[in-house]
Amino acid sequence: MDVSNDHQVWYLKLKTLIVYGTRYGATAGTSEEIGKVLREEGFEVKVVDAKKDKIRDIKEYELIIIGNGMKFTGWTSEAKGFLRRFAKELASKKVAVFVSSAAQLLHEHKGEQEKLEEAWTKYLVEEITKYELNPIAMAIFGGWVNPENMGWLDKRMAKFFIEELEAVGIKGENGIYDTRDWDAIRKWAKELAQKARA
Repeated sequence: MDVSNDHQVWYLKLKTLIVYGTRYGATAGTSEEIGKVLREEGFEVKVVDAKKDKIRDIKEYELIIIGNGMKFTGWTSEAKGFLRRFAKELASKKVAVFVSSAAQLLHEHKGEQEKLEEAWTKYLVEEITKYELNPIAMAIFGGWVNPENMGWLDKRMAKFFIEELEAVGIKGENGIYDTRDWDAIRKWAKELAQKARA
């Protein structure tokens, strides 16, 4: 942990690892944005794609953020593998968790509070409980739907989902339906910085 002095403001410069599992790229973009905000807050941040980069050690990191792209089948194998491999060490560190779900904005637009609560329990609470973690922050952010990057089965399912998005006024751009709220993501990252320093 470094202590930095910038314009007479003292703050803790925490070494931070953001590790994510993504299917179609939305979680990668969200992870990079969170990393950008934390760097602006003075954190030393490394962002890692769990599928492309082998993580061998997390001892040097004081804050670890785990991001995951949701699908009907649940968490990505890469994100779950990271949790399993480092569960014991994560239990003694400051941890934050977020998942990306394109359905989040749809449920909000339709006022489906029960489905929002169900997603929170299923995708966050139940998954984290398996590894006995106590995160200082959790969130569900939007994702995106890009049929061009999907296999034929996912593409068929996406067709019906896109119809639902358009029915509530959520429009796509160049065939991509991005349901992320960037202001909410940045706000969460700023609040996380405060919690991590507490």
